[in-house]
Amino acid sequence: MRLQDKVTLITGAGSGIGRSAALLFAREGAAVIVNDVDEVKGLETVGEIIEKGGEALFIQADVTQPESVKAMVEVAIAEFGRIDVLFNNAGISGVGALHEIEPDTWDRIMSVNVKGVFLPSKYVLPYMMDRRTGSIINMSSCVAEMGLARRASYGATKGAVLALTKSMQVDYAAYNIRVNALLPGTIYTPFMENYLKTSYDDPTAAIESLKQRQLSGELGKPEDVANAALFLASDESKFMMGSPLYIDGGVVFGKNA
Repeated sequence: MRLQDKVTLITGAGSGIGRSAALLFAREGAAVIVNDVDEVKGLETVGEIIEKGGEALFIQADVTQPESVKAMVEVAIAEFGRIDVLFNNAGISGVGALHEIEPDTWDRIMSVNVKGVFLPSKYVLPYMMDRRTGSIINMSSCVAEMGLARRASYGATKGAVLALTKSMQVDYAAYNIRVNALLPGTIYTPFMENYLKTSYDDPTAAIESLKQRQLSGELGKPEDVANAALFLASDESKFMMGSPLYIDGGVVFGKNA
């Protein structure tokens, strides 16, 4: 029970990595506040946690809207009295070289992926500062450390999240608040599955091509990232501050022969 008696808030927990993390955190003893814009998916996550004997609460909120996020945090504090762990997981993808991206699309990706880290952190941090403890986990990507074709908007947001993580750590270390980032590689989530089906004539061939980018020869699973998030959420990572944690199957530092 590595998160026994901890209160955790996970954004974008209705599916994929967020749902896997919510289920894992609950199994490890945490009370899990499940956030998502999709009420149906969010409630499904909560239902699965409760069915397995865990404790969870769904709060619908749009991480790009200040009043929505502020209200979510206030409800969470009223219900649990504190938030020990914030996992800023919500995010969307973006495809296209820079000249192909429409300004509205650019703004949307920036809003969800960067503002969606800023706002939950902004409203949770004062409560963590009062208690002088907390762990914040920001979802970056291995793309923040490498160039990837036709991922200009996505790479820009994930680079911003990594830089933000380091700056946040400097500001809040004095309050015993740790801020770290996850940098996953290609993870086979429902979102990725749908993207492959709608973007490629042969999704199976596309998957095999993606596997070749990773030294592991396999795509990651949501559980792989959830396990890394659990480590950062737990006291086991108490000496990690402002650090990137790679779960990428060897994309960034590996090189295929």
